[in-house]
Amino acid sequence: MQERILEAFVEEVHENGLKFTMDDLAKRLAISKRTLYENFSSKTLILETLIERTNDDMIQKTEEIIQNNELTLLEKIKQSIRVMPLYYKFYDLRILDQMKKYYPEQWKRVHADLNDWSPIRTLIQEGIREGVIVNKNEALIMKLIIDSVNLTLDQRFFLDNSVTVEEATYSIVDILLFGLVEKQK
Repeated sequence: MQERILEAFVEEVHENGLKFTMDDLAKRLAISKRTLYENFSSKTLILETLIERTNDDMIQKTEEIIQNNELTLLEKIKQSIRVMPLYYKFYDLRILDQMKKYYPEQWKRVHADLNDWSPIRTLIQEGIREGVIVNKNEALIMKLIIDSVNLTLDQRFFLDNSVTVEEATYSIVDILLFGLVEKQK
């Protein structure tokens, strides 16, 4: 039931923003408000649970990639950057702006999560040491990666241009790692 509630919460937020009531959420789920409150005592708790599960999922997926000894270092970097959030529809600029205004504590957590990619930083450092990644300013490399992938938070742009967030993420990673120029023959 909690998973259904989280999914409905994301749908409600995606369609109507964060200014909805628990009544609205209960109606979307076709359950009583009491059932909703038996699972989550508040909208804030649903939001916090969603943030926590998404972060835990991202950490777990990234760790599985890093621990996979069958992957090359470059493949680990590539796949780690491409990890999609569990509730990626929730991570939209419009929603994050509302969260910053109405749920500032939760926004701080999400903002920190979106800008702290320690496992990928470690892979980049290893890549620089091994000569797989160019020996440029590591902080700049990380800023380029983080900001480029966080472009996918502008989901309206991708919708308007008929590109899925996943396709955009894959293209961004390929451009960052392999450049814009076709290989010369």
